[in-house]
Amino acid sequence: MLFERMMRAARLDSNLYEEVEADRSLTSQAATVVAIVAVCQGIGSGIRAANTPGGGNAIGALVGALIGAFVGWVIWSYITYWIGTSMFHGTATPGELLRTLGFAQTPGVLGILGFIPFLGGVLGFAGAVLSLVAGIVAIRQALDVTTGKAVLTALVGWLALMLITIVIGAITGGLGLLTGIIR
Repeated sequence: MLFERMMRAARLDSNLYEEVEADRSLTSQAATVVAIVAVCQGIGSGIRAANTPGGGNAIGALVGALIGAFVGWVIWSYITYWIGTSMFHGTATPGELLRTLGFAQTPGVLGILGFIPFLGGVLGFAGAVLSLVAGIVAIRQALDVTTGKAVLTALVGWLALMLITIVIGAITGGLGLLTGIIR
């Protein structure tokens, strides 16, 4: 059943997003989708890192992908909830956005092919673009807004997420620099 739902999510089946929105019991399945996608992307990145001189740690790539995926999923869901309900008068709960946006990440499984020279990058990019489009469908269905409002919600939400990511990166990078100076 999970695999079937993932296939429907990747095909941008708006009925699937309505079903996922309405069924609270599918939150754990949405989290499972996020984990599957993160593992696929982590494996692709890890293989690429292991095969690139100075490319980094394959296990680190996998762990980083998992942590980043879950943190990003939760932040993205709450940001889009807040923007969609406050700016565009959508009607939803944070849980509805968690579920729909979790399933919308399905096309990211193409990241497992990221280690293949050239083709992996193209497929990874295609997966990212399709995930964004699926995210817009998910936002539209969860918030019950027009496609235009869903696109604006996604755009404003993405900009807010990038700002948060930059701030967190600056803080953690600054802490790393400070730790190096103190030694």
